[in-house]
Amino acid sequence: MNMEYPLPHRPAPQPLRLLEVLEPSGGGSGRHFIDLCRGMHLRGHHVEAVYSPVRAEESFVRELKAVGLPAVHAVDMRRAPGPSDIPAFLALRRVMRDHGPFDIVHGHSSKAGALTRLRLSGRHVPRIYTPHAFRTLDPTLRRGGRLIYGAIEWALAWFFTDHLICVSDDELAHALSLHMPAERMSVIVNGVAPPSTDMAATIRASFGIAPDAFVFGFIGRLTAQKAPERLIAAFRHIAGSVKNSHLVMVGAGSMEGSLRQAISESGLQNRMHLTSAFTGPQAAPAFDVVVMPSRYEAMSYVMLEGAAAGKPIIATDIGGARTVIEDGHNGFIVPNTDDISKLAKTMAASATPGTFRKLATAADSLKERFTLDVMLDRTEMLYWKLAERRRVRLTA
Repeated sequence: MNMEYPLPHRPAPQPLRLLEVLEPSGGGSGRHFIDLCRGMHLRGHHVEAVYSPVRAEESFVRELKAVGLPAVHAVDMRRAPGPSDIPAFLALRRVMRDHGPFDIVHGHSSKAGALTRLRLSGRHVPRIYTPHAFRTLDPTLRRGGRLIYGAIEWALAWFFTDHLICVSDDELAHALSLHMPAERMSVIVNGVAPPSTDMAATIRASFGIAPDAFVFGFIGRLTAQKAPERLIAAFRHIAGSVKNSHLVMVGAGSMEGSLRQAISESGLQNRMHLTSAFTGPQAAPAFDVVVMPSRYEAMSYVMLEGAAAGKPIIATDIGGARTVIEDGHNGFIVPNTDDISKLAKTMAASATPGTFRKLATAADSLKERFTLDVMLDRTEMLYWKLAERRRVRLTA
C-alpha cells in the first residue's frame, strides 16, 4: 500500500519556514535529518534544526553545523521517558516562540516526535512525524511494552499529528495495524546520492585484502537491533568453504567489545575486520555483497547505500527489504532468526561465481531507483500542501 505524494509540477509560491527536530544523531535517522535539512536549505527554504547533545555523535554535530542553516539549537532530550521531558518540552516551546513563526514543525524519531507534537493552546503549526522505525517494531519488546508504546503512538497519531511519514510500505502496514489514521499517513522512501568509488581500493588495502578476494560487508551501529553477532557466526560457519573471502564490518556501538572478542576467539582475525574509520557511502563500493542481519528496521540507509552502489544485498525479512530486494534477483531475503544456518548457506551461495555474476548484473541495473532528489521532492510537496492548508484556514 503505497501512498506517496506525486512529484510537484510547479515551484513553491514562497519559501517555507521549517523547524526540524531530532533526538538521536547516529545511524539512518541522523543521516536522513542532515540530508533533509541540507536539501531544503539549498532549495531556498528557511530551515532551523534542533538536536540533542545527550547522545550526539561529534561527526553528526560537525556535519549539521557545516550545512550553513540560519540556526542550530541544542536541546537536551533523553531517549527514555522521564522528568527530563518537561524541561525539554519547554525548551522546544521557547525555540518555536523566539525563532518562529514556522510553517511546519517536523519531528524525527519517537522522543523528538512526541515532544514536538504535544502542544499547548494557541496558534497551530502543522506537525509532521517521521518515526524512523516505530519502537513497537522491535521483536524483543515484551507484550506490556508493546501495548504501552503502541497506545502512546496511537494517541499521538490521532490527536496531535497532522501527517505521519513512513519510510517503507512495511512501516506503513505496521502503523495501520496499530489503527493509526490512514488518511494522514504516506510513504516517502529515503533516498541517497550515488556513492563514490574513490575509497574502495583504499579500504581493501587498509586490511590487506587482495583485489580478487570476495568481501562480505556490514555497515551499521553495533547494537542488538542490527544483530552483528549473527553475521560473525555465519562467516565463521562458511570461512572454510568460501576460501578467498573476508568480512568487513563498519560501525561502532555498545557491542563493539564483545564482537572484537568473538573475532579474536574465532582464529579468523586476518579475515574478519571491524572498523569505524569509514562511512557507509565510502565502504559500500568496497564490498562484493552487503549483508544485513538486523532484527528490525523501517527502511535502512544501508540497504539504500548498497543498492545505490549496485551491490547485491542479503538481508533478513525486515522493513524495507522487499522494497529494495527482489529475492533471488538482486539479492536474497532470509528468515529473521538467531538460527544462522540459512544466512550462512545464502552467503556461501552468493559467493559462487555464477550466482554472484547474476546478482551483480541485476543489482547494477537497479542502482538508480532510490535517489535523494526524489525523497526531497516528495517531502517538499507535503510541506507545501500542509502549509497551504493552514494558510487557507487562517484567512477563512
